[in-house]
Amino acid sequence: MKLQQLRYLTAIVRNNLNISAAADSLYTSQPGISKQLRLLEEELGVELFSRNGKHLTEITLIGHQIILKAENILREVNNIQILAEEYRDDRRGSLSIATTHTQTRYALPSVIKIFRERYPAVSLQVHQGSPSQIAELALSGEVDFAIATESLELFEDLVMMPCYAWQRCVLVPNNHPLTRLSHLTLHDIAQYPLVTYVFSFTGRSQLDEAFRSVQLKPMVAFTATDADVIKTYVRLGMGVGIVARMAYDAQQDHDLVQLEASHLFATNITKIGFRRGTLLRSYMYDFIQLFANHLQPASVKAAECADSSEEVAALFEGLELPVR
Repeated sequence: MKLQQLRYLTAIVRNNLNISAAADSLYTSQPGISKQLRLLEEELGVELFSRNGKHLTEITLIGHQIILKAENILREVNNIQILAEEYRDDRRGSLSIATTHTQTRYALPSVIKIFRERYPAVSLQVHQGSPSQIAELALSGEVDFAIATESLELFEDLVMMPCYAWQRCVLVPNNHPLTRLSHLTLHDIAQYPLVTYVFSFTGRSQLDEAFRSVQLKPMVAFTATDADVIKTYVRLGMGVGIVARMAYDAQQDHDLVQLEASHLFATNITKIGFRRGTLLRSYMYDFIQLFANHLQPASVKAAECADSSEEVAALFEGLELPVR
């Protein structure tokens, strides 16, 4: 049994049993993965997957158990590499993050600037995606950290810690009728088409729930994953924008009016997390604290030792988070 065979095995699972996609993700050939999978099954004497012709259809019962062990083995192999790297040079290495456009554009720049000044020898990569893509990247070990708000049920197998709370605002062009109202309501907003995030992004489901709670179903004229794109289409007059409040810049967005909406929509909490069982390097603890000052190394290490998401949540219960 070879580690490479285990890597091929877990890649097949990550790519929905599509061997060609698994091969692409590992920059290797489909016949090579198929051959190694066949050799592994012959060595173990069991079938890891059910097949329909040449296609894998599902994971067998014993396959599920073996894949779980393979994932644990590969995680420990990665931890050995991390230990060695930390011993050789604790200020040199790499850090990869998966998050949304809003976090990348508005929450991370100042943090990354300070981090790069402290650790110029650390290679830093940021991957943007949907919550499900972010979760998949973190769970597979392709990135070190996930930063997300929406769909946190996708992250149950990660250690997710609260960073900050954020609220939405309503954006309209100058002289829009809504600017003349002293107290904005959902009924007022629902009179106009909406321009906002796509459903899977940045608290969108909570936004929809707010309108449903008062029996309203506004027309959504345009959706995007990028707050800057949303603002562009608000400027074009396509509708009323609803974005994270941090996405409004008074200087750059001087042609738009920000209307207070914290009383209309639930507060969201952004979290940062990593795979359970992952060894974090010293600069990773530092990055987490730069992003959320209350997440000091001792707090993060306590979260690492927790056995469940509920235990992690209990560690931070009652914590007053900064609001953006």
